[in-house]
Amino acid sequence: MKLNTEKNGNELKICLSGELNTLTAPELSELLEKELDGVQGLTLDFAECDYVSSAGLRVLLATFKTMKANKGEMVLTNVGENFMDVLSNTGLDAVFDIK
Repeated sequence: MKLNTEKNGNELKICLSGELNTLTAPELSELLEKELDGVQGLTLDFAECDYVSSAGLRVLLATFKTMKANKGEMVLTNVGENFMDVLSNTGLDAVFDIK
């Protein structure tokens, strides 16, 4: 998986490319741990992300909770049909802000 970050003040955008799975979820988690300090707006762009596993969902949910605790916002963008189905089936489509 490839992660491209763009930070502008207290806004962070991460573009994910490839698969967010058991092997790559820790990489995203580590990046978020380093970069989230002071961030009030987080955008995760899934335009080039082919697959998200349960390990990836755990990272997203943990990040969502961190952002909420810090009074920040997290948005998922360019969510593909298959990933949207997973979010719908798990009820996470009602939790995450998806644009």
